[in-house]
Amino acid sequence: MKLPTKQDCYRMICEMNMLDHIAIHSMQVCRVATLLTEKLIEQGIDLNFDLIQAAALLHDITKTRSLQTKENHALTGGQLLADRGYPEVGHLVRQHVRLDEYPHPAIVSEAAIINYADKRVLHDKVVPLKTRLDYILEKYGKVPEHRQRICRLWEKTKELEEEIFRPLSLSPRNLTDVINCEDRSLDVWELQKLCGQLQVEIK
Repeated sequence: MKLPTKQDCYRMICEMNMLDHIAIHSMQVCRVATLLTEKLIEQGIDLNFDLIQAAALLHDITKTRSLQTKENHALTGGQLLADRGYPEVGHLVRQHVRLDEYPHPAIVSEAAIINYADKRVLHDKVVPLKTRLDYILEKYGKVPEHRQRICRLWEKTKELEEEIFRPLSLSPRNLTDVINCEDRSLDVWELQKLCGQLQVEIK
């Protein structure tokens, strides 16, 4: 399996001219996803850390562009990464809004971790699922049919949350405290430095 390094991911973020707030959101999703992955691996659950890290950083890789094109950024992001030689990363990115399957009981997988982590981050803050749901309903739930679909999806996500945290001493509420108190300045500085270098190379 060919996977991009963290630096590769940052370079793609720069090349795609990702808006700062979307890049910071992606970094925060990555923190949630990788923290959960580390703790689940400690409990003997088989997950690919590097795959999850890459997919989390790149899950919104075409989101900035989609603000103009109105494209489905989950689908086009997945395709972009597949075209660049990272089909496994693209497979996860494609499912970050909606998983291909929602088995019962829920199954903890790389795709599930990315999907869940994204639903815990509102802009740059880790929030409870309910807070993120309220935001999504306000933004995308204008039509009753859409509201019903979103709420059904969130019920599945709550089942997934229970399964993710079942073997952990960490709780969903603790996760918010742990992530939000972390210093993110180094990651942001590293990304900004790389983007600056890339602009110099282009010139």
